[in-house]
Amino acid sequence: MSNVVITTRVRLARNLKNYPFPCKLSAQGREEVIEKVRDAVKNSNSVLADDFSFIKMSEVDPRRSVSLVEKRLVSPEFISDNTGRALLLSSDESLSIMINEEDHIRLQVITKGLSLEQAYDTADKLDTLLDENLDFAFDEKLGYLTQCPTNLGTGMRASVMLHLPALEKSRAISRIAGNLSKLGLTIRGAHGEGTEPKGALYQLSNQVTLGISEQAAIENLKNITLQLVAQEEQARERLCQSVDVQDTIARSMGILKYAKLISHDEALKLLSNVRLGAIAGLLDADVEAIDRLMTDVEPATLSVNAGKNLTPQERDTERAKLIQRVLH
Repeated sequence: MSNVVITTRVRLARNLKNYPFPCKLSAQGREEVIEKVRDAVKNSNSVLADDFSFIKMSEVDPRRSVSLVEKRLVSPEFISDNTGRALLLSSDESLSIMINEEDHIRLQVITKGLSLEQAYDTADKLDTLLDENLDFAFDEKLGYLTQCPTNLGTGMRASVMLHLPALEKSRAISRIAGNLSKLGLTIRGAHGEGTEPKGALYQLSNQVTLGISEQAAIENLKNITLQLVAQEEQARERLCQSVDVQDTIARSMGILKYAKLISHDEALKLLSNVRLGAIAGLLDADVEAIDRLMTDVEPATLSVNAGKNLTPQERDTERAKLIQRVLH
């Protein structure tokens, strides 16, 4: 299943009862919310609590902020203004809690492969931990109250990251997207709303949060994901029989192994081809290593890992060296 589904993410939006939404919150109010959420995690008896580090966003280097977005640990909106915002992040970066983004709390869990139940179970435990120490804004009819009406109800957004090179090449994505919207789901670029897909990476997520339980939303997303996986696998079988495609895959590996300069977009395109070839048995390559590279080649993440600001050409050079170290 990880051949198509790379990661699963479950995100929950919550707000504190006696505070305005962050957009209306004073500087003092923001600090109070930060302290309350931080204390709720740190002072709990859960084993999860010991694994979190606390990060004040106003003290974070801009490169690191962008890298957090590239890794999908925080939203672009969250780093657009670092004032009065904080992040709780687990050591393995699978759990994160954004404080004072659009809502007071945006907690998320990221797991490998198609693991919606596991991700939701962890998110639910973290939510319970917070609920024991905080008073959430909740209405008996509307459910959890959120700044954006589209998150009312469960406040949950579940998503899967899909690698869909065959469906993309066959131009089936636009048709699929239209059908998905009728089922309460949406498919977008890897970084969500407003982002273009690169490297054939797509995010499939639920749109409906009101009038449906978390379990029903998870089940619906899982069923549709399995259907998409089946369609992608069938399309791959046909696609990889083409000599032209086999040649493209082989050439992609050659460029990645020997090029001196590789741009971000080119790297994702070539890595996507190589990932397809590895899964189809046309190349000997580690799929998990390729998945890690698809994040590590991002511009800000490259600079963070290098420990310094890199010029565009330095990034392209460093990106090529990184890919070669991993693939050789």
